Amino acid sequence: MKKSHSMAKRKRKLTAAEKREKKRRREEYMTIFLNGKQKRVKRPATIDGMDVDEFIRQNADPIWLHQNGMWEYMEPEAFTYSDFPETSSELENRSAPDEIDELPF
Repeated sequence: MKKSHSMAKRKRKLTAAEKREKKRRREEYMTIFLNGKQKRVKRPATIDGMDVDEFIRQNADPIWLHQNGMWEYMEPEAFTYSDFPETSSELENRSAPDEIDELPF
């Protein structure tokens, strides 16, 4: 008589090429649950592990944002009185320089 129990078949090891492909898939896709089922979807793009929109918000200057039509990311700058030109009375009271050695431009 034969024995009723049998050894389970061992799982084979992945080849180097299969490991590389598995790693690439893991980096490119992520698994989510949708309606109680697992689905594989592409991962959102990142720069240095940061979301692209967040990276742009932190690193882009206003000129680049304007050129690329990303006005929603531009923050209005806070103006102070020192940013505005001097009043006419301040300009009149200022003394003229004694001698001009060279042109200012």
